[in-house]
Amino acid sequence: MDFSTQQIRNVSIAGHGQTGKTTLAEHLLFTGGVISETQTIESGKTVSDYTPEEIQHKISIYSSLTHIPWNNCNINIWDTPGASGFVGEVIAAFRSCEMALMLVDGRTGAQIETIKLWRRLDRRNKPRMVFVNRIEDERTDYQAVVKDIHKKFQIEACPITIPMMEGSNYKGVIDVLHQKAFFIPSEGQIETETDIPEKYLAEVKDAREILSGAAAEGNEDLLVKFIDEGELSTEEIDSGLKEAYLNNRIVPFFAGDPINNSGLVPVLNFISTIAPSPGERVETAINEKKETIAIKISPDDPIHALVVKTSNDKFSGCLSYLKVISGVLESDSELYNVTEGQKEKIGKLYRCQGKNLEEIKKIYAGDIGIAAKLSYTKTSDTLSEKEDSISFIKLRNPGPVFRMAVTAKDKKAEIKMGDIFYKMAEEDHTFKFGYNAETKQNVIEGMGELHLKIKLDKIKNEANIDIETSVPRVAYRETILRKSQSEYTHKKQSGGHGQFARVDIAIEPMKRGEGYKFTNAVFGGAIAKGYIPGVEKGIQEALEHGVLAGYPVVDVATTVLDGKQHPVDSSEMAFKIAARNAFKIAMRNAGPTLLEPIMNVTVWVETKYLGDIMSDFSSKRGRIMGQEPISNDIEEIRAQAPQSELLRYAIDLRSLTSGTGSFEAQFSHYDPISGKLAEKVITTAQSFMEERIED
Repeated sequence: MDFSTQQIRNVSIAGHGQTGKTTLAEHLLFTGGVISETQTIESGKTVSDYTPEEIQHKISIYSSLTHIPWNNCNINIWDTPGASGFVGEVIAAFRSCEMALMLVDGRTGAQIETIKLWRRLDRRNKPRMVFVNRIEDERTDYQAVVKDIHKKFQIEACPITIPMMEGSNYKGVIDVLHQKAFFIPSEGQIETETDIPEKYLAEVKDAREILSGAAAEGNEDLLVKFIDEGELSTEEIDSGLKEAYLNNRIVPFFAGDPINNSGLVPVLNFISTIAPSPGERVETAINEKKETIAIKISPDDPIHALVVKTSNDKFSGCLSYLKVISGVLESDSELYNVTEGQKEKIGKLYRCQGKNLEEIKKIYAGDIGIAAKLSYTKTSDTLSEKEDSISFIKLRNPGPVFRMAVTAKDKKAEIKMGDIFYKMAEEDHTFKFGYNAETKQNVIEGMGELHLKIKLDKIKNEANIDIETSVPRVAYRETILRKSQSEYTHKKQSGGHGQFARVDIAIEPMKRGEGYKFTNAVFGGAIAKGYIPGVEKGIQEALEHGVLAGYPVVDVATTVLDGKQHPVDSSEMAFKIAARNAFKIAMRNAGPTLLEPIMNVTVWVETKYLGDIMSDFSSKRGRIMGQEPISNDIEEIRAQAPQSELLRYAIDLRSLTSGTGSFEAQFSHYDPISGKLAEKVITTAQSFMEERIED
């Protein structure tokens, strides 16, 4: 069945780990009639957690796409991971959806990852709703959770459903909007609506008044009626909430117990009747003038699509998950990959329920589907009907926070290992693999220890490659602290033409980050112009390996002052050798010093761990740059610390915060390092060079 743009709804289920997102998705599918019975995560048979690694670890690792036909709509649902190591999957899902369903454990309230994801939604001004889970637990206080989230995020909280409680016993939910009760259904059944018991009517009246006020805010006609009469009709509340939710002025709240199929029908009803279709939103793009423009999500315009995810299926090959922004994409057609500048043949198209693919002929604007076996297309690419230059803004992922040096135990498997890692990086843009020419290591980078462990397990299970890991070496730099001059004469005679060149140079330090500057100040033809390129090449070669530990040299200005040449024996090669040696002599006399990379670090922790984090940064030679509470019990700490001290920080932070902390890190700058720390780096580098010579 085809669904028009107005019939489509796209929603991401997101939140902190272990809040029940996959269970919610499973029971929504059951409620929507998509599956006949539900499965548990422990069984390894849920619709959305189906990969071997997810079944093994019993957590969501990838965003999984499902869909539910409901109220003449098709609701696309992404079940996203909650662990911070897989945030790239959540970012991709958010990008393709008009809204998010944030899942909160009623016993704990909004936790760190929920807060971070909430702020990502804020940056895109994307509507969201909150489902308070585990409402049946006696430790859950629904109203307290609503108030806490209102306080944390300064939002207008609008409870669409409220729990029916008898003392501490949970009986079901009341849909305040439509004034219907939904009791917990019998096992294996779907909840049905009924009249509200009289004892809850006063509570419903108060909650409905909140809804009416939220619906009236921003709509002058409704506001006047609400002030005059004190209430609005269901149709008027529907209309007002639709406008307020579209413009992200309100956050609807729902209560429920998904395991018992309770509280789910009102969620599906809200998404299908109140939440926006893609046609009510726009997508930001960049035109040929590099200007930001808004593209209306409409089936009537030429085809434009954004690839939000790529995966490799052993049966279907490479699968490109794409959201059609405009137009109607048909199977067996041709598009232009704007990003790669290549024509792309579109073969079969699919809609999916987890791992199960259903072949379709068309994907309408606003819908999310799959194209199989594309030749040039990867995640974040823009596809277009025409060879135009309109492209969508690429997905923006945080930088890696954890690194490992890797080598195959069987050296013959190194190339195969690299090929597999590169393919993984194409699928997962938060994972990186490459050879570091400075440290002479293959390095994998990702969002945490678990993120990389999953990759290593996968390559072992699928390709039977055993991989040894180690802490990666740090890419230090060398520079100078003062001016220096030197002269070097290269002279060699071995019969026939010899080699002769003399170079006089001066070097001086530059500001940090300015790199390298070369100046030719030779007058009177002491060095012919034709030999100057050789001089510069010699300097550049000398910059590749400093005199202290062999690290690249930065922030040095070099001036060629004078020199001498021979009419027969001089050559560009001779001047290159002379310049290289002159630079090394000058550097030794210019106060050579090591530079270490400094990282900007942002840490999110519960307030009770704040002191431990501060002390830990102090022990890591770090500096606290600032801190602020981002909720009543969560702190954001901004700091700087040497990269060498942060190589295992993902593990350290987990230990310090009982697994609840989270962080991001990006390169900031280089700082000088001296004393025993520098001596240790130099000794280690020299040992490494000796080992390589022996090998």
